[in-house]
Amino acid sequence: MNKQPENRPQQEERDSVGKAIRRNLSPAKALDLASRGARCLTTRGAEATWREIVWRVDLMRGRDNWRHRADIPLQRELRAQRRAKLPVMPLISVVVPLYNTPLPYLKQMIHSVLGQSYAKLELVLVDASDHQHPQVGEYCRSLKDSRVNYVRLAKNAGISGNTNIGLAEASGDYLALLDHDDLLWPNALFEVAAAISLTGAEMLYSDEIVLDGSLKKLKSYHFKPDFSPDTLRGCNYITHFLVFARELLQRAGGGEDSRYDGAQDFDLILRLSEKAKKIHHIPKVLYVWRSHEASTASDISAKPYAIEAGAAAIAAQLDRLGIAGRVEPQRGAPGSYRVHYELTAKPLVSVLIPNKDHIKDLRRCLNSLAAKAGYEPLEVLVIENNSSDPETFAFYENELPRYGFCRLVRYEGPFNYAAINNLGAREAKGEQLLLLNNDIELLSDGFLAEMLMFSQRADVGAVGAKLYYPDDRKIQHAGVFIGIGGSAGHSHKGVPGDDMGSMYRLVTAQNMCAVTGACLMVKASLYRELGGLDEQNFAVSYNDVDFCLRLRERGLLNVFTPYAEALHYESKSRGLDTQGENARRYAGERERFCKKYAAMLRDGDPYYNPHLTLKYENYGYK
Repeated sequence: MNKQPENRPQQEERDSVGKAIRRNLSPAKALDLASRGARCLTTRGAEATWREIVWRVDLMRGRDNWRHRADIPLQRELRAQRRAKLPVMPLISVVVPLYNTPLPYLKQMIHSVLGQSYAKLELVLVDASDHQHPQVGEYCRSLKDSRVNYVRLAKNAGISGNTNIGLAEASGDYLALLDHDDLLWPNALFEVAAAISLTGAEMLYSDEIVLDGSLKKLKSYHFKPDFSPDTLRGCNYITHFLVFARELLQRAGGGEDSRYDGAQDFDLILRLSEKAKKIHHIPKVLYVWRSHEASTASDISAKPYAIEAGAAAIAAQLDRLGIAGRVEPQRGAPGSYRVHYELTAKPLVSVLIPNKDHIKDLRRCLNSLAAKAGYEPLEVLVIENNSSDPETFAFYENELPRYGFCRLVRYEGPFNYAAINNLGAREAKGEQLLLLNNDIELLSDGFLAEMLMFSQRADVGAVGAKLYYPDDRKIQHAGVFIGIGGSAGHSHKGVPGDDMGSMYRLVTAQNMCAVTGACLMVKASLYRELGGLDEQNFAVSYNDVDFCLRLRERGLLNVFTPYAEALHYESKSRGLDTQGENARRYAGERERFCKKYAAMLRDGDPYYNPHLTLKYENYGYK
């Protein structure tokens, strides 16, 4: 038998990879790559091994191939999925409104659905194309697949109306929405069905990737957090791939609302999330969002009506939930929103500031409070701990009374940040506490009111602010993620202060597992119920993260708000934890933290994403 000629592009790729390896690798690195390849070959097979080699060689060439992070399934995985018998295998109806869809896009979309590794599916195509595009209907009618339900509309009812017709036509226990110019990875519905079997979720969504019109060039990754109500009110981070139970849709008031056309999916997501018993995020890319001139993925700012519709959808949710507030689209960050919650009361806020000498820092902190707090009534408790500089005591006697809202509390004993704040909390008279380092300088007007609008809510535990380094205004703190560095780390640390962050995470309020105690607001009643900060196990480090995680265990949300901004002259009073006794003490506290929260460190922070690195605090990709 004659040997068939090998596919030329594949042969050229292998030759190119071979040359790159010989050119860029030392013998030791080549041996390490071979060892890694052997392990991958044994555990994941030849296809996965080849992908890994190509990716690493691309990195040597200075290229970062998006396919490595796009979770494209292996053929062996798809074969296993086709054979699998899941405990629950619901019929999933994929609803797609069509309107003058370019034929190549239409074919790719339909092929992506009918080629799924999960067989129990229905594809509902609702065609409202005009008479100048007969090829859409001609192609759909030519399909010889019983899973396709093609509906030709006599009249275009608009995006919401067309979608609702599709939802009504669908037979599935679960319904999924797919845009007519996008596509699914072939494992999408299997991953959804597997998640339903495992969790019983009524509402599910996945990560996604945005590619150009040719589906060859990366535009962006959308690596998302688990369900986060405050994050969702900041921007529609869920978008695709959205799947929900038919019963949930009925409880949420039915299909899409034409009043929110342009953001009709956003309104639906908000309503579904309010009624869902279980919401599950699948941290895998299952959806490809095609970005072209006519798509929202390309530039939502070109569709101002869609931005206004999004604001109206959020406002409608506030009304349904009985939350007073107004919604403002954010300039420069199209598709993101700021919610101004009305203060329902004017409680006394007690600001707790531990201090040891460093009067220059304390004076700057107090001056910024006087200028930027934007709220009263408030009291400030300066908690004196082992100062030795005569200038400090002169300041306490002569200058502190001039602020009017300040009083001095004395803590006796070695430095214990947790114990110092716990003493301050016992002495405080306010209904709300703000833990504030003496090396903080407030920047934004109405700082306390911004923190309080979240802290006043019954569903909120701790509230944190956005802190910058003083020299270059780069991000020092924008919330805390569990697992970074093996314990806990800051979000977007070192990123320029004017950066919007990944998926607007630096310019929208959002839920986090923890926020820093350098500037943390919480209800005094909650603080006392939890026994304050843990002064036995976390005297200096991790006490704030531990406190926030204990709030989460009570079912409360912790919130980071980027609209309360401050400079942080970090750790000036006590020094850093890098040497001597400080380093030994820090190592013990870190070990205790990791032991206490081993399960979360193993399972991952729900507001982080497994595609993101745990090595650094820069919100970078693996």
